[in-house]
Amino acid sequence: MSATTLTPDMAATAERPPSPWPRRLADAGMRCLAILIFIAIWSVVSLGNQYLWKFFNPLLLPTPIDVVRAGIEAVQTGELQANIVASMRRVIQGFGIAAIAGIVVGLAVGTWRPLEKLVEPMIELLRPIPPLAFLPMMVLWFGIGEMSKIAFIAYAAFFPVFTTTVEGIKFVDPVLVRAASSLGASRMDLFRHVILPAATPSIITGLRLGFGLSFFVIVAAEFIAADSGLGYMINDARTFFLVSQMLLGAVVIGLIGFVVNILLRGVEGWLLRWRVATRG
Repeated sequence: MSATTLTPDMAATAERPPSPWPRRLADAGMRCLAILIFIAIWSVVSLGNQYLWKFFNPLLLPTPIDVVRAGIEAVQTGELQANIVASMRRVIQGFGIAAIAGIVVGLAVGTWRPLEKLVEPMIELLRPIPPLAFLPMMVLWFGIGEMSKIAFIAYAAFFPVFTTTVEGIKFVDPVLVRAASSLGASRMDLFRHVILPAATPSIITGLRLGFGLSFFVIVAAEFIAADSGLGYMINDARTFFLVSQMLLGAVVIGLIGFVVNILLRGVEGWLLRWRVATRG
């Protein structure tokens, strides 16, 4: 039996890894399909309630088309854009403060044992308290202007970022640390090239959780003391029983969170290009 001789082109083709694009397109198609299924179920339930079983007032569950119409009207008047900008400005400032503080304090606590014993009990005492419990005090301390909302977001988003950062550092594989130490790596080299890269997935997860929580609390803050923003738009629509506009605000928040989640996952993939994907 003769052996098959590989030409240089055949060898290069055999060594070249398969293109990731077919898999990415398939994943994107599945996500789009999931969204379409959700919209279809929403439409069936809404239309069925309007024309068939009528379990409750049809005004309480408008169809996706009704929400799209409300969005077009809000865009034409400029109301939607203004509210999105107002909420995003507050979220970006508050979340930025929380992200920086959570990562810096988390890295310090995770790498320095005495600081962990000093700081972690205070954090664990405050973390179980719902952020909404502090909203009235934030308004009293900082007034009804922008500062109270930014401080409220920063407080709420700090804890998931801090917690995941500390946990990411604590659970770095000790074999990696010992291997780097045996090769002569200094303490700073260990932190830069071993600990920080290994903890990055946990940090990104904390950022994703913190951003989602930021939108949760900004809506609550804009319910109480605001004259603009998506939360204000939802609350104002509730006052006038405009359910389509209420759902429009919720959908826009969901879309913004979805886009930011994709961006953060992209940042994670770029920072961790060296990591071999293990999920199927």
